[in-house]
Amino acid sequence: MSKLVQGYEVVIGFETHAQLSTTSKIFSRAATAFGAEANTQACAVDMALPGTLPVMNIGAVERAIEFGLAINAHIAERSIFARKNYFYPDLPKGYQISQFEIPVVQGGEVSFFLEEGQATVRKTVRLERAHLEEDAGKSLHEDFIGQSGIDLNRAGTPLLEIVTQPDMRSSEEAVAYAKELHKIVTWIGICDGNMQEGSFRCDANVSVRKPGGELGTRREIKNLNSFKFMQQAIDYEVRWQIDQIEDGIAIQQATVLFDPDTGETRAMRTKEDAADYRYFPDPDLPPLVIGRDWVERVKGEMAELPRVMAERFVKDYALPEYDATQLTQSKAVAAYFEATAKACGQAKLASNWIMGEVSRRLNAGEMAIEQAPVSAAQLAALIGRISDNTISNNAARQVFEGLWNKEGEVDALIEAKGLKQMNDTGELEKIIDEVLAANPKNVEEFKAGNAKALNGLVGPIMKASKGKANPGQVNALLMKKLGS
Repeated sequence: MSKLVQGYEVVIGFETHAQLSTTSKIFSRAATAFGAEANTQACAVDMALPGTLPVMNIGAVERAIEFGLAINAHIAERSIFARKNYFYPDLPKGYQISQFEIPVVQGGEVSFFLEEGQATVRKTVRLERAHLEEDAGKSLHEDFIGQSGIDLNRAGTPLLEIVTQPDMRSSEEAVAYAKELHKIVTWIGICDGNMQEGSFRCDANVSVRKPGGELGTRREIKNLNSFKFMQQAIDYEVRWQIDQIEDGIAIQQATVLFDPDTGETRAMRTKEDAADYRYFPDPDLPPLVIGRDWVERVKGEMAELPRVMAERFVKDYALPEYDATQLTQSKAVAAYFEATAKACGQAKLASNWIMGEVSRRLNAGEMAIEQAPVSAAQLAALIGRISDNTISNNAARQVFEGLWNKEGEVDALIEAKGLKQMNDTGELEKIIDEVLAANPKNVEEFKAGNAKALNGLVGPIMKASKGKANPGQVNALLMKKLGS
């Protein structure tokens, strides 16, 4: 969907709940493992039994610090926990412990590349904040017996809620942002990113307005658990809001759900504002104080960040910024590229093959790079045979096919398939002379200024050489013989 839809500008902001990868909950020692039998991982604190008090999980704090460092944000030296008051059956305390006025992570940005027409454009989304909070439990509805139950296993699971500015202007931008954020949190290891299990849940705030006008009334699409549904939901919501406005109906602020079966959004409840939650500082939790020495220690223990690695790839391997960004979508892809580039000494060729043929095959087979049948060493060997003119690019694709199907190693496949390029100048000149003699009309047209006539000569030469002639050498010898 383009930025302008039926004369309206789309405005999108995101709230993402990333479940932190701690083994215990944010304010208790209960386990956080997914899939346990209902209510077997809920302790007295999670169930809000009388006399229980929350105790902060230091691991959750350190993961928030890591995220702040990853997005170049300000990490507050002092932040405060608050009680967010609302009633829901799976919220035992009747309030959620969260952060409101002073979040632990403030500001920051997420950048990504987006295809716009024929161009690749770099986009940046500003983050407003990221704050720590506890998750609620889960209501289980057994429609076939007409009963509902409550599972408190998830109650108290540590979350980092990541809130953006309303900077996105299309569903494509929103999905690209969400994918980049997903990459960041999984790369640094603070979240496993499993959307199906609810570890990475996205809420999209969508509104429309006339270009340059005031922000429209937003509706929040809750719990989008796949990138595909995310785009479908936003596109539907945009069209729905525009139709309402064109019919003279004012948009009401609301929380909505997306139904993937119908492809439609439907209102769940009127959207609350901050005042409705009656936030106030939690008296059971002191302010969270993070000294600069703590931040520096966490920073020193972190792995190389994707944006830092991408900058290094540009500097060390002379790659375009786009290539470097694509190759740092995951640690495994980055490692595969670097191993290939170091082994063959041809970084740009390695990048082209990984972003091209390797990615195409992986996508077709729905495989991760770790499952690729072609190792980095094998790809490097193949690139080496292209670089030293042993085989042509077309022949290389045949060799790659053999590698992918585990038919043998590079040199053995080249021999078995007879793919070595003809680099014998004498033999090649003989073929060229024969083709020139058999095609005098093309020779005359080329000498008369028709450059396209050269194609009528190259084709027969390649055919006569059974595709083994080096195209570059063919062109060089042809131009020499034709006096150009």
